[in-house]
Amino acid sequence: MEGKMKDKKQGKTTSTMPDNPKKLKDVPLSVLDLVMVNSGSTPGRSIRNSLDLAQHAERWGYKRYWLAEHHNIKSVASTATSVLIGFIAGGTSTIRVGSGGIMLPNHAPLVIAEQFGTLETLYPGRIDLGLGRAPGTDRMTAMALRRNLDDSEEDFPNNVIELQDYFSVAKPGTRVRATPGEGLKIPIWLLGSSIFSAELSAMLGLPFAFASHFAPSYLNAAVRIYRDKFRASDNLKESYIMAAVNVIAADTDEEAKRLFTSLQLRSLAMIRGNPILFPAPVEDIDSMWSIQEKYAVNELLKYSFVGEPDAVKKGLQNFLDKTQVDEIMVVSHIFDHNARLRSFEILHTI
Repeated sequence: MEGKMKDKKQGKTTSTMPDNPKKLKDVPLSVLDLVMVNSGSTPGRSIRNSLDLAQHAERWGYKRYWLAEHHNIKSVASTATSVLIGFIAGGTSTIRVGSGGIMLPNHAPLVIAEQFGTLETLYPGRIDLGLGRAPGTDRMTAMALRRNLDDSEEDFPNNVIELQDYFSVAKPGTRVRATPGEGLKIPIWLLGSSIFSAELSAMLGLPFAFASHFAPSYLNAAVRIYRDKFRASDNLKESYIMAAVNVIAADTDEEAKRLFTSLQLRSLAMIRGNPILFPAPVEDIDSMWSIQEKYAVNELLKYSFVGEPDAVKKGLQNFLDKTQVDEIMVVSHIFDHNARLRSFEILHTI
């Protein structure tokens, strides 16, 4: 457990160096899935592959399986996130299933309370609700989702509190209730790629997940701010932070690096403003980008651990040494489904 000291003037807890640095074998591993659609494949195939991966992840001891809400991205099939959570939860029996996350500005808090209340009622004790404050799409699609943009990201804190109220036991005279949902203890997480949600999570006493798999720049600052400002709540007595990273593990370094080129090519397409279906790996990626583009992709994918088992283990332990996060969420975008399964199989053994 991380060492703590009390700031008597401020009356809040600040973090010190950890008394017992964490070991990778003792930290829970979880899965984040965007249900990536491969070039030449279909969303239906991707969804079925996600269920197969979730079933394997459950057998291998992964703690959670989260799905991310994105819209108008042809390579991502996790748009109807709540529906997919039900599909994955229905095809598994013990692994926690949730959102990484629901983009709350796209939805009325009551709707999310009812959806996740229904999921928790169907799969008790297994549902997580991770919330993000970005739209998860472009402005035009956000307009199509919300009809107007009067509710800005700055309304996010109030919407989170409203959602918490729907899950609590209603006070006498409450006229709007979530059914199912009311009185259910559904864990709410805040997700972020900057320091805003780190501060809000700390203030509300909620667990926090950071998207370092695609937004590495603010990771260290967000971790520090969350821990320093964390206030215990009825939901959470101690700070709890999870970080997402990319992992591509294979039996050899060469094979892992080849598999990684698919994610590199997708990231390159995003940088160029030309989104594509998830591409097959290539043998010579250096012939496909400029020096500047290579640098930009490498910065974007800074927290990617690619290689044979020992290399991945060493890289993840080094990441853990620096961040001391409580849980690691793994993103493994790999074109071949069997190779993706193999990557998660390797990871759970190291």
